Amino acid sequence: MADVTDRGALYQVIAKLEERLGRIDLLIANAGIGLKTDAIPFPAEDMEQLIRVNLLGVINSIGAILPGMVQRGRGHLVGISSLASFRGLPGMAGYCASKAGLNAFLDALRIELRPHGIAVTTICPGWIRTPMTASLDVPMPHILDATDAAQRIVHAIRRRRPFYAFPAPAARRLRLLRVLPTALSDWLLYRVVRSLADQ
Repeated sequence: MADVTDRGALYQVIAKLEERLGRIDLLIANAGIGLKTDAIPFPAEDMEQLIRVNLLGVINSIGAILPGMVQRGRGHLVGISSLASFRGLPGMAGYCASKAGLNAFLDALRIELRPHGIAVTTICPGWIRTPMTASLDVPMPHILDATDAAQRIVHAIRRRRPFYAFPAPAARRLRLLRVLPTALSDWLLYRVVRSLADQ
């Protein structure tokens, strides 16, 4: 057990784990926290914690096992991101930023590591019913049971998909918000958030 934000301790734990169990050929980087981060009052400490765990924690985890994968010429890196990475969402600025950063990081690795025989998969789930989401006071449309979400994720990993976002209706809506003109996208999102909050 190690804190993914403590790079030195994490590297030591993974080195000992590989000594005992053998080399790691598949890493599923799923460390993550969710905190509501409204703009007012501005929670800078919470924002920093989200970035440290959700982005730097994945970077540290990959850094601990990637040299061995490169040396062996094989491996599979999986990062659990979120549909929230597609666009900044009200009340979720820190979380969205951490996951958008993760997507960009994994996109870069996927291209660079391909010639080395290492696959990179980005998984972007929507809302999943877990203890983490139970503590959040935000609208959660299309929420999935953890078992259903896990089955979808495992299927995508087995197929070595480079990118997988689900559920499809929520992914389509957020993709649309990303490509619309900013003023229209902001207006639509504001209307949706207000209507969900009034339910």
